[in-house]
Amino acid sequence: MKIKLVAVSMLVLVVSLGAFSQANSNSKGRIPKGAKLFIAPMPDSFDTYIKAAIDKKKVPVEIVDDKSKAQYQITGASESQKAGAAKKILALDWRSTEEASIQVANLESGEVVFAYSVHLQSSNHGKQSSAESCAKHLKDHIR
Repeated sequence: MKIKLVAVSMLVLVVSLGAFSQANSNSKGRIPKGAKLFIAPMPDSFDTYIKAAIDKKKVPVEIVDDKSKAQYQITGASESQKAGAAKKILALDWRSTEEASIQVANLESGEVVFAYSVHLQSSNHGKQSSAESCAKHLKDHIR
């Protein structure tokens, strides 16, 4: 009897979670394919890395140079820390540590519809790697 009760409870939970995730995937916060995005200038020219990563990862959006023509805006920041002497000598690792974060906001409503942060301890390609990680996760968020 207890096994049947647990099995039924698990089934109800799975069905509820499926309905919840389906409701969230249809939320207004999603970015539609073909949306027009403006990439705001960022420190250390991270915006140029984001533009290149969006193109490389084939994110289905249109990048515009004029904010007034955009539906969404990407803002963000990045930081690089070159390997120190200890890391080079003890770990034989010359790669940098990269941190980056981006936000995508709906320009009409002001709602932040996507945010992502990445920390790469030993980045092979510096800012390029962190920008590509941001673009990959952005692509997953577009419906």
